[in-house]
Amino acid sequence: MNAYRVKPLAFPWPPLIYAAAIAAAFLLQAWCPLETAQTEVWIARAAGGVLIATAAVLDVWAMRTLLDCQTAIMPNRCSTHLVTRGPYRLTRNPIYLGYTLATAGLGLVMLNPWCIVTAMVAAGLTNIVAIKREELHLLSRFGIDFERYCNGTARWI
Repeated sequence: MNAYRVKPLAFPWPPLIYAAAIAAAFLLQAWCPLETAQTEVWIARAAGGVLIATAAVLDVWAMRTLLDCQTAIMPNRCSTHLVTRGPYRLTRNPIYLGYTLATAGLGLVMLNPWCIVTAMVAAGLTNIVAIKREELHLLSRFGIDFERYCNGTARWI
């Protein structure tokens, strides 16, 4: 039996990766602060708020769609259905995209540019640690249907 058929990940790494990214950003700002322009702080904070709100809506919408389709939300659980509707029409990884937007948005709200850097690093790590394995799992479960979905939908945006 194909190992990816059982479950994609042994542990749900992405939430921990993004939590570590946020912690690293605040540690980096304390040890090696990056200066931010103080002239239009409200613009950065407003943009950060928009990113965080967008991330929250995207994550809730994606989780609700998965629940409606009666399939797993956690990345260490086996998928029972290929979900291609809701936010999954726009991106194959709306939850991870939401995590990335929230991390960057937090950086804008808190005026911590390191959050934007660590958000990109977390996205790269998530791609390596989780997404590639999840895609192999979905390919083994859903075959050509998943290939068609991948051809028509971007991995991130």
